[in-house]
Amino acid sequence: MPDWPAFPDSADALARLRPRHYQLIILSNVHRAGFASSNQQLRGDFAAIITAEDVGAYKPAENHFRALDATLPELGVDHDQLLHVAQSLFHDHVPAKREGLLVGVDQPASRSSRLGRHPGAGPRVVLRPRVSSMAAFTDAVDAAFEQR
Repeated sequence: MPDWPAFPDSADALARLRPRHYQLIILSNVHRAGFASSNQQLRGDFAAIITAEDVGAYKPAENHFRALDATLPELGVDHDQLLHVAQSLFHDHVPAKREGLLVGVDQPASRSSRLGRHPGAGPRVVLRPRVSSMAAFTDAVDAAFEQR
């Protein structure tokens, strides 16, 4: 993981989202050291980081989401204020919907899944809205907040 490149627009998108609109929370299927390596490139300012190592399980298990629920009061965030953004149907969208989270966008596998499909990932399902990049997502968020 330390050698995996970040997508070119990811660090900028995270930097734009954090101070303007959202507290960012990571629910990751990697260990803490692996995420720390990735975050050296992302330079993300995260309100909370919840890894598989922290919760003793991998998504789609509910452990990440139980830890998220326990963290929300510390951040002053209600569960119904969450917007879940992810790529994997199997690891992210299905469990997030199971937990009652608003699933905001689906990033295309060609952009988000560098290493190919996980053997247990199941069928690819297109969810709406769908964006082609984190930059496009951030632009859409900015536009939505301007319309408020």
